[in-house]
Amino acid sequence: MNAEELVAITAQHVEKLFAGEGSGHDWWHIKRVWQNALSIAQQENADLTVVQLGALLHDIADWKFNAGDEEAGPRAAQKWLEEQGAPEDLIQNVCRIIREVTFKGAGVDTTPSTLEGKVVQDADRLDAIGAIGIGRAFAYGGHKGREMYHPGQEPRLHASFEEYKKNQGPTLNHFYEKLFLLKDRFSTAAGRRLAQERHAYMEQFVEQFLQEWHGEEVPPAAFHLTAKAD
Repeated sequence: MNAEELVAITAQHVEKLFAGEGSGHDWWHIKRVWQNALSIAQQENADLTVVQLGALLHDIADWKFNAGDEEAGPRAAQKWLEEQGAPEDLIQNVCRIIREVTFKGAGVDTTPSTLEGKVVQDADRLDAIGAIGIGRAFAYGGHKGREMYHPGQEPRLHASFEEYKKNQGPTLNHFYEKLFLLKDRFSTAAGRRLAQERHAYMEQFVEQFLQEWHGEEVPPAAFHLTAKAD
């Protein structure tokens, strides 16, 4: 099986696994990440096979849906690629991307160690912000049974991955705890460029949300595009 065939059969496999998923981590999310990653990879001269497989498999067994197990994704990806007869170095490069792609809290540096990892992470983060990012945030919050917003629950800037994993705050807090922070954490020029407009759109949305929620009241100080550190 050549690289093109491996990418194609992996896409088919992932589409079957995630069709109809309702938390915002569905096939369409993965397909958008795949498309954005391929575009960025071409601009950055990254390995297209590694990038495409990393993008397609980056959520194959997300820790959020596997009891916090950070190795569930790499294990599932390795099993799939081994079954397809992929070479060991390719498997390890893809699994490295899956391990490093995840946001782990405001106080944690998660810059990937490879160019291909940076490309996939930037593509994944592009889908976490902007109009689609807003929709995905509320889809995930609803999936987890979280309130949209609670004026009495301030956002927190988590200092560790363990603290971030334990977070159960309302969806709006997620903008301050993660989404607003991403703009300054892109690794590629293309990713940074695309992030600017999406970030601005999110800021406008949250300001409008709070204005409608509070009416003539002044929103809590914590919700003026800031959050407290743990």
